[in-house]
Amino acid sequence: MAQSLLVAVVVPAVLFYGVFALAGVWTAIGAALAWSYGAIGWRVVTRRRASGLLWLTAILLTGRTALSLVADSAWLYFLQPVISDGVVALLFALSLASARPMVARLAGDFYPMDHELAMRPRVRRLFWHLTALWAGLGLAKASATLWLLQSQSLETFVLVKSILMLVVNVLAAVLTVALAAYVARQEGLFAHCGETLEAAPEPAAETVPAS
Repeated sequence: MAQSLLVAVVVPAVLFYGVFALAGVWTAIGAALAWSYGAIGWRVVTRRRASGLLWLTAILLTGRTALSLVADSAWLYFLQPVISDGVVALLFALSLASARPMVARLAGDFYPMDHELAMRPRVRRLFWHLTALWAGLGLAKASATLWLLQSQSLETFVLVKSILMLVVNVLAAVLTVALAAYVARQEGLFAHCGETLEAAPEPAAETVPAS
């Protein structure tokens, strides 16, 4: 999970601000988009599966970049995350009323999970709580981004947003992992992994012919 978040969220944010400070906003926009598709391309070449989060990031960045280029407006590029964060948060919130909250649909990107495990009561409650957490987080990010965009200069906005959103995303990821690990311990998943390792047969000793 940590690797998926690092590749899809953290690196593009850090890359964007670094390139923005050195070469300007449009170059930074291109660099963030190039990273996302480069990460997907590398996984295709190395025959590894790109996470749903990485694909979602690439699609959102493509839409933001295309609309901004058509309108020739960097401000529009930064307005779109307000809309996308709000829409994603709404989808997460609406999915709470379904049998499979949004986190349950994405869980396979981060941990191999069969149907039996996904249907355990504690695991289902975890999915519900994490979906509610990320729905609230999306609404908070959208509100904060809109306020910053309207009240600050572009340079200040990019700096504050890059740092603030990176910190928020990392803290939310740590909390998500901590809650998932807590439920995994309650379900005995860590103990099960240990038992599997202990039960693994040792290599057969080489037979030495009698002299």
